Amino acid sequence: MNKDFSKHHDIINDFRGEVNKRTFEANYSAVTEHLNKTEKFILKMELKRLAGPCARSIDLRGLVNGECQLFDYQGQTHFLDEVAIATFKESVAKYGGYTFGVYETVKNAKNSFRNIYQSEQVTPSVIERNNKPGPEKLQYPAKLNLLANYPNRSEERMNFAIPITLTVLNKQQLMTTSIDLSVKGIKFKLINEIPLFKGDQISIAFTGLEQEFQFSKDDLFSFEIKNVLRDSGTQLVGCQRIDTPKNDGFERFLIGYIQGNKRRYKINLDNSLSALQARSLEQFTLVKLNELIIFMQSSNGTSNNKSPRYALTTKNNQKLYQYWRDEKNRSALHYLINSERLERLNALQQDKSLLVFSFIHQHKGDKFFYTVDEEQLKHDPAFFQQFLAFAASKSSFAITELKSHVIKPEHAYSPFTLSTAMTKQQNYLNPPLTDEVKDILAQLPCAVTACDITSASNLTDYQQLSYEGIDLERLKSLGLKRNDNQSRVDEITLSYGHQRQEVRFKYQTPVSIELNAANWSGLSADFSVSGLKVDLENPAVLSKGDIVHLSFPKLQKITSAFDLKKLPYKIMRISKDKKVVNLRVSVKEHQHIGRSFFKLLIDKNKNKLTPDEYAMLTPGLSSALRTLYAVNMEIPTAMVQSSGSRYKVENLALGKYGYQSHKNLLSAMSRLSDRHGYHNLYPLLGNLQVSNLIDQHMKKLMASDTAVNELIYIAIDPSISDVDKSVTIKQASEFTTPQMRNFFIKKSLNQGDFYSLQLKLSRSDEANMEHLTPELAYIGSYAIHRGKQLEQEIYSVAGLIQLIDVTQETLLRYELAE
Repeated sequence: MNKDFSKHHDIINDFRGEVNKRTFEANYSAVTEHLNKTEKFILKMELKRLAGPCARSIDLRGLVNGECQLFDYQGQTHFLDEVAIATFKESVAKYGGYTFGVYETVKNAKNSFRNIYQSEQVTPSVIERNNKPGPEKLQYPAKLNLLANYPNRSEERMNFAIPITLTVLNKQQLMTTSIDLSVKGIKFKLINEIPLFKGDQISIAFTGLEQEFQFSKDDLFSFEIKNVLRDSGTQLVGCQRIDTPKNDGFERFLIGYIQGNKRRYKINLDNSLSALQARSLEQFTLVKLNELIIFMQSSNGTSNNKSPRYALTTKNNQKLYQYWRDEKNRSALHYLINSERLERLNALQQDKSLLVFSFIHQHKGDKFFYTVDEEQLKHDPAFFQQFLAFAASKSSFAITELKSHVIKPEHAYSPFTLSTAMTKQQNYLNPPLTDEVKDILAQLPCAVTACDITSASNLTDYQQLSYEGIDLERLKSLGLKRNDNQSRVDEITLSYGHQRQEVRFKYQTPVSIELNAANWSGLSADFSVSGLKVDLENPAVLSKGDIVHLSFPKLQKITSAFDLKKLPYKIMRISKDKKVVNLRVSVKEHQHIGRSFFKLLIDKNKNKLTPDEYAMLTPGLSSALRTLYAVNMEIPTAMVQSSGSRYKVENLALGKYGYQSHKNLLSAMSRLSDRHGYHNLYPLLGNLQVSNLIDQHMKKLMASDTAVNELIYIAIDPSISDVDKSVTIKQASEFTTPQMRNFFIKKSLNQGDFYSLQLKLSRSDEANMEHLTPELAYIGSYAIHRGKQLEQEIYSVAGLIQLIDVTQETLLRYELAE
């Protein structure tokens, strides 16, 4: 019988650990004298039940809003977060051991998703309390999420604790317990008395499965250690089975055993949970990038000669991409990144960028690009200042910050975390890289990010410089018209929408269809490399699956290299009126001539394609380049999430392989945090005006709008421990004169660190759930609460703020003023 004991909460709490004491009966009778006999009896039984010893393991992974870790109590393994561990220790001290009272108290932790959900029902009163005056908030904790590739697990892992016996290299036997189990792998915990290392081979006897499987007397299974994590006097060891014979009976047993028990013991979802969160943040972040990503291609088979080949564009960086277009709408990125400039960029220290100053002169309809970078003229400061002043007087003046990134083709594919659980219908969402894409990536040694950091304040400062007496001949030598023989740069739009496997051209040409001596004539409506749609003059006696032969009489007249008669095609679809036919090439033994012809025809007409259509010419190239940048992204993005009528910022996104200096603002935020593993966003949100400005923009911005820009200055004195006294935040607009700004910069540099930050705020697009559903559904089938929580987090993303560090350019202007 289930009974609600909530009204007796105080009595239950007071008698924790008192049941087995001699004074219990007398004290209990005195406290419960107001209850009737039945209630007193039932409540006493409940107290005794809570005081009874418990043998259940607690696994809170996916059930609480916290990072769960391995926690051992008297040889029993639990997975708890920091809140639960503290609760566990306190309850054990009260009860005098691990009892059902401890178990239920820990399971009912304050930060469980169930309790969080219930507390959110009283949000209005919480907001009301938060609005009361109080001490200034000093901590704005945000978790850093790394965008990275997540390796696919070939097997599901079941959280399963069973006794096992290890035989290590010195023939010594050790008894321990497994943590999780798969068909060919196992993870277990071991004390550090006997250290194990990656590559060691051990033997394991599954003593805990002897009642489930008939082992022979000497059944030992060989395993190789794949990873070892040492922490707090213990080792977490992951192993993979080796030397498995064919048709192994134990392997067949494990396949069935895990399949039949995985819902009972739960599947280990750690990698799927991390991957889904990172994949969703990646999707929100990349489609709103403000930097232009340019992939460099090795030219003429040499690694020294590199030129721009692909540019990834978004609505936010489209203005920068269009700036570097010539009068014939061709890319002029070769002027921004030529071989000499790329060498200077690569020679810089890893934490430095290269600033490029440019303007465009138009003459008789032609565009001439004039560019200078800071390294190019660092030995001639007088002419450098004259160039800056002259360029700033032009309406086309721009400052572009360049950063180089070495890329590795193996980072270009991020498979679903358990492809073996995916359906065939879902596999098309994330197919492996094709050989064609791999060949292209092999020719792309690096990528360059270009950020437009031009602002009203830096434009005014440069205009105050003088270009009187500038050497016009030298200035003229810096402007060159684009070489017509320069290789092309292809634009690829960053998106996550569904794309056809191949691009289709709308094109009408006569087509003849033949089947069993019968002929039908018509016109093509569109065609791709592998298929076409035909509108027939008369209904045809054709069915889905028929192999027909097509002839293209008009196209045959324009080519003698291809025989376009009686080419085999398979009917994929036919309309009810039998007049519209969709066909695909039918290839048996040899290359289809029609496919070769149409591929060549499309290749010669690339300039007529839109960006999305071009990306589809090489299926998988767009997503590969997108993933390559995601894992190397160095500019952090703060995610803005809606919370009732308010907004909160609790997550940062960054590429796993993106270089981060120990001197940058992100590192400073980590040092300012009082929580390990978190970053304190006080330098971003600690200023009330800046925080209110973010709220105002969020309420006005639409998803279709380009990013809005705010420039802030941050000073941090590391010698002061109090966050509010250590950090000073100012909007650039607060400084009404250059002298005021320069005084602030000088004072900041004398006392500690100075940062200049461009905040690029965008309203987020809706997530394309089609790319997230496979992993979300898999998680939801085993941890429904965690799946719901992740889904709620995805739908709560309202906007994002790119934190673009422009300190280098700000200090350059400051030095010029000094």
